[in-house]
Amino acid sequence: MKTLSNKIEGLTPLQRAFLVIEELQSKIDALDKSPKEPIAIIGIGCRYPGGVDTPEDLWHLLQQGVDAITEIPQDRWNIDEYYDPDPETSGKIYTRYGGFIEQLQEFDSSFFGISAKEANYLDPQQRLLLEVVWESLENAAVNPHQLAKTQTGVFLGIGGSDYSQIAGCDIEKINAYFASGNGNSTASGRVSYILGTTGPNLAVDTACSSSLVSFHLACSSLRNKESDLALAGGVSRIISPLIHINHSRARMLSADGRCKTFDAAADGFVRSEGCGIVVLKRLSDAVANGDNILAVVRGTAINQDGHTSGLTVPNGPSQQAVIRQALENGGVDPAQVSYVEAHGTGTSLGDPIEVGALAAVFGETHSQEQPLIIGSLKTNIGHTEAAAGIAGLIKVVLQMQHKQIAPHLHFNLPNPYINWSEFPVHVPTQVTPWQVGDKSRVAGVSSFGFSGTNAHAVLEEAPPEVKTEEISELPVQLLTLSAKTDSALTELVARYITH
Repeated sequence: MKTLSNKIEGLTPLQRAFLVIEELQSKIDALDKSPKEPIAIIGIGCRYPGGVDTPEDLWHLLQQGVDAITEIPQDRWNIDEYYDPDPETSGKIYTRYGGFIEQLQEFDSSFFGISAKEANYLDPQQRLLLEVVWESLENAAVNPHQLAKTQTGVFLGIGGSDYSQIAGCDIEKINAYFASGNGNSTASGRVSYILGTTGPNLAVDTACSSSLVSFHLACSSLRNKESDLALAGGVSRIISPLIHINHSRARMLSADGRCKTFDAAADGFVRSEGCGIVVLKRLSDAVANGDNILAVVRGTAINQDGHTSGLTVPNGPSQQAVIRQALENGGVDPAQVSYVEAHGTGTSLGDPIEVGALAAVFGETHSQEQPLIIGSLKTNIGHTEAAAGIAGLIKVVLQMQHKQIAPHLHFNLPNPYINWSEFPVHVPTQVTPWQVGDKSRVAGVSSFGFSGTNAHAVLEEAPPEVKTEEISELPVQLLTLSAKTDSALTELVARYITH
């Protein structure tokens, strides 16, 4: 390929000037297009309450309208010791509920080359993260062993480590693995270390918006050519009662353990565990490689509330601004959006503010006859906090794949502080066909942190399948399976049979 210096040899000064201008204009055009370059979602891994181990499990839970909330299990803490229905009681928790993932202790450390001694000080968030990252790559048909020394970025939303409070109780037993086993930076860094990737690596904590902020950063990294492949998502596990106690003092939790989003009975959220990871590529690269494209990212944006009425108080104008910016970044008209997965924690203050912001952005392009459909996964599995945004995004991808909108739970009496007669929004309480005529399905995903940092993403359903070559249909197909141990292979076979 000729360089600019090669091209200008033998040209007149005027011709050289024109050629330089053309080269510069080409670079400017490329930079102008980069913020709007579509990103492909090519793989998903997830674990959520309700026995959800795969995206297929999550869709079944959503379609069936399952409420996955349970009483706090004994392997976390003795809820009877901490429970008191009076919110004013110090040091107590006024709810008995949460959303929990099973198998807190189970972890095959040898699979990841981690010694048993080190694994003992490894935060269960890090353990779960490693498993789900691996599963997301398998879901994307990406061989984890071939990622060494590649520009693969890792962007992880993660909050505090409950495990460090427990593992650090006996200071005499703290060893050299304590810090790396419980640090947020090492949670993301360990992923790159085990895979051998050399792209950007960031651990992000913006509270509830952490994972969607991480998703935005991953998309930006791909568009800026810092990464050629990216892993984005978040993780959250609940082991200590400390944050439950804090949130009880702040009156943030729902007493009955249900997120009653948009309902008149909304009285707070229920804390839950979860982990979600998506595998991302530039759309052009994914198409060229023949990847299975699950959905397309049109635009993302993040912003901050700044100095408002309170640090942790939701801010409507900032929510409007981040949604408008994501639409602009993706070149999407508000009229194209037919569904928004709301932050929707189920608070009497936050829900009206969020719906008001949505109405301000989409009110002129939607009507009561053609409303914007809104929902929240938190009514199914609770609030997974640092992992919440990516959970909502995965829900949207699944809805696009199945062309259906899942039912929104615990919506009986509409919140009277939301102007339902004027706001063109609709909350579905049963499985609803996602009908868009001959148009493409486009949706938004919101996530707002009580840190004041907000995020929004705009997704579009996957384009029609691109056939790179004709493949003759065979009467019988061979499915080959492999695993590191006999027991793992047996479990894998069982999963395929069930699926």
